[in-house]
Amino acid sequence: MLLGFKTELHPNNQQKTLLAKHAGVARHAWNWGLWLTTNILNHNSNNPESKLKFPTAIDLHKLLVAMVKPNNCWYYEVSKCAPQYALRYLSLAWKRCFSKISAMPKFKKKGRDDSFTLDGSISVGFSHIKLPRIGWIKTYELLPNNVTPKSVTISKKADRWFVSFKVETIPQNTEKSVDVVGVDLGIKSLATLSTGEVFVGVKSYRKLEAKLSRLQYLNRHKTKFSRNWKKAQLKIAKLHSKIANMRKDTLHKL
Repeated sequence: MLLGFKTELHPNNQQKTLLAKHAGVARHAWNWGLWLTTNILNHNSNNPESKLKFPTAIDLHKLLVAMVKPNNCWYYEVSKCAPQYALRYLSLAWKRCFSKISAMPKFKKKGRDDSFTLDGSISVGFSHIKLPRIGWIKTYELLPNNVTPKSVTISKKADRWFVSFKVETIPQNTEKSVDVVGVDLGIKSLATLSTGEVFVGVKSYRKLEAKLSRLQYLNRHKTKFSRNWKKAQLKIAKLHSKIANMRKDTLHKL
């Protein structure tokens, strides 16, 4: 059985720069691949008699190596896995779109859902994890023992970096210590059990709504992309992350 594991990283300043570079290359590869595939679809729609083959993830990576990497030397500063996986995920997104499971993939913006995936020489230590081209990075909590992930995904939320990977575990059957109860999810209260016990929601947004509104109000006249604007945006992102974490914590403890 595969068990997902996610924890926060504690990188130094040099490692933060490397993580940001990897995320930037992955985002650039995704946006370039999306631009190319969109143009091919438009060409095929306007020229039904001379359609071009829609590229696979392998085709996209070959074109990236031939056309993009030579003109962008910063691609060589990061692991080759970052753009490879970005194009794989793009190919998967198009498959889901063609199957009418999800909408068309969208271009990615810097600072919004930054992430990348790595594989290869990954090692897990007591409270460290070794990543290709980055090295050993500390984590805020202990990692599982005797595991060697085939791949890891690094993501950024506000100004915090996280690592997630899958661990192969043997499922263990446990004896039932309590009877089965019914759960009624509501609006006024989070959940009500058939035993009469009521769980009240944390209402994280309402608790911090005034503070969030204040930050957004103070940020309204700042020059976009200025240093003060970026500081304010980071404060807002941190508060949104805190609201989400409060909500997740309540659900996990339910």
